[in-house]
Amino acid sequence: MYKATSSQSNNKRRASYLLKFLPFLLLPILSCQNAKDTEVTFLKRLPTSEYNVNYTSNRLPLQPQQFIKLPAGSIRPEGWLKTQIQLQRDGLNGHLGEISAWLQKDDNAWLTTGGKWGWEEVPYWLRGYGNLAYITGDSAMIRETFFWIEHIMESQRQDGNFGPVIRNNGKQDFWPNMLVLWIMQSYYEYSADPRAIDFMSRYCDFLLTVPDEDFLSSYWENSRGGDNLWSVAWLFNQTGDRNLLALADKIHRNTADWTKSTQLPNWHNVNVAQCFREPATYYMFTKDSAMLRASYNVQSLVRRAFGQVPGGMFGADENARTGFFDPRQGTETCGFVEQMSSDEIMLLITGDPYWAENCEDVAFNSYPASVMPDYRSLRYITSPNHVVSDSENHHPGIDNRGPFLAMNPFSSRCCQHNHGFGLPYYTEHLILATPDNGAAAVLFNACKAVLKVADGTEISISEETFYPFESAIRFTIETPADVTFPFYLRIPTWCKGASIHINGRQIAKEAASGHYAQIRREWKSGDVVELQLPMDFSIRRWQVNKNSVSVDYGPLTLSLKIEEEYRKMGSRQTAIGDSKWQEGADEAAWPSFEIYPASPWNYALSVNSPITIEHKTWHTDRNPFTLENVPFEFKAKGRTVPGWQIDGYGLCGVLPYEDAPKSAQSYDITLVPMGAARLRITAFPTADD
Repeated sequence: MYKATSSQSNNKRRASYLLKFLPFLLLPILSCQNAKDTEVTFLKRLPTSEYNVNYTSNRLPLQPQQFIKLPAGSIRPEGWLKTQIQLQRDGLNGHLGEISAWLQKDDNAWLTTGGKWGWEEVPYWLRGYGNLAYITGDSAMIRETFFWIEHIMESQRQDGNFGPVIRNNGKQDFWPNMLVLWIMQSYYEYSADPRAIDFMSRYCDFLLTVPDEDFLSSYWENSRGGDNLWSVAWLFNQTGDRNLLALADKIHRNTADWTKSTQLPNWHNVNVAQCFREPATYYMFTKDSAMLRASYNVQSLVRRAFGQVPGGMFGADENARTGFFDPRQGTETCGFVEQMSSDEIMLLITGDPYWAENCEDVAFNSYPASVMPDYRSLRYITSPNHVVSDSENHHPGIDNRGPFLAMNPFSSRCCQHNHGFGLPYYTEHLILATPDNGAAAVLFNACKAVLKVADGTEISISEETFYPFESAIRFTIETPADVTFPFYLRIPTWCKGASIHINGRQIAKEAASGHYAQIRREWKSGDVVELQLPMDFSIRRWQVNKNSVSVDYGPLTLSLKIEEEYRKMGSRQTAIGDSKWQEGADEAAWPSFEIYPASPWNYALSVNSPITIEHKTWHTDRNPFTLENVPFEFKAKGRTVPGWQIDGYGLCGVLPYEDAPKSAQSYDITLVPMGAARLRITAFPTADD
């Protein structure tokens, strides 16, 4: 069974939660000492009065961070996440350099001055490819990453500028260089090469010389100045160069204004997902809480207007448009990974567990179905209600024009190159350092992290779990000597009755939802912490979208299981014009797929009937986000809605009204986790029985 939440109270609570600014205060609500020398306290936020002595974080005058990301390469994925990472390595992201013309080394503007191939593509791809190399330790990928980084550093000119200079209306486009700065941050964390700091410092000095009227003047760079600002904060923490504080002011005043209460600079889905955090990043410099509230406002505003859909995103297609907010509208694959990254950054800045939950919502429910199970092709637009995935042009039903619903390695040159950083960055945020020289598990997945705690003791934390497909999360701590430090665990808001055990002994029962459990003790090697997060069914109503409903099971959202018919086709014939193949690339090795429904999909969910769970065989070495491998299915009841069909645009019709005629007969239907369903209905009309 599941419990219903009224649409009005759910939406009011959601908007209030997003807009509410919670100050960074230590707010213990419960402290207990159920085991000898172990103290458990539940906190809204982490204490920031201390400064981490092991890792570089925000230095004065910046606002203290709530969490500190470990250096790239410190966390290795395990379990199903390792399988996904390996699939990405063996798939499109790992081999894009062999097939994309934008990544060919001959006549490449990132390797040769004046080269033909150059804009965002190389840095987009290298950002994900490099971090994938660091977390897998793949020596060939690391060599390839270093090859590109070496050439980019060699391209730096005497004035500090670097790379291809691309001009719009006579002014340099600085957007691709922003991506390179992120690449250099990870490279430095992994290699400790001081040249990266020098490279970034010289470039930032150059930016200070650019007149404001020539800075961030074109569309993409103007929207995305927050990416540059984040790198300036990172570099300031490394160097303490106070000239960077002036550069931060310059970037903010020349970036599009993301602080208005009811307007956005533009409604491009990737820009919104990527850029809403710019005011919060600037808040670190100014400590002006209005900046932080502005980022919360954008997250809330776009979801109030276009986000009455499950999956953590909003129904924008490429651009959100008035009248197009049904769950058959989707999000670019770029938008999914940029939202995950923004959630991770907002988590570091604010400590608000909301951002961890939104990141998991996108990572588990929206993103997995945007790629083929083997990660060798992807879809430009993926929607919560998505019942055909062909290569036709569905404009204006979706925006924009092109074969953007097919699974194609060349569906779009932005997502083709950019999708690869989503999972590596997610992996890098599974275990975090804290200001008080402790550790925190905030995003949950199987991994092994090596980190320093207390006064520099290096420990490892092995996290074993099938989460989100099971409720148990087990942490084993290995340390060379007994060491005292705080270990934080996030208790999700959706979880009731969470419990914590250490070495088999319960230390917390009915843990406070939406808080962090702070465990203080002297840790011994081999100590085991087990977090139990019981999962149950709940329902959300989307009042704006015909009072449709979606069903959640813990952090997973459920979709109708639609039998999927895959039709293989050549990729060149459906690739859009600006996605270019390298000469000699083997098209047969990189096919496209259309997906068609092979079973009925036009069901209303019977909201008063029970939902039951059926467990399947778990395959630890397979991608769980497929209909074949998903670890469980759910049985429910539904009635067909005969008038709900494919519409004139060739898309899933918009949701029917609540009083639309339904079949007299009730049918057994199967639900599966949303991320496993490449065709799906996730926002359902309702039937009363």
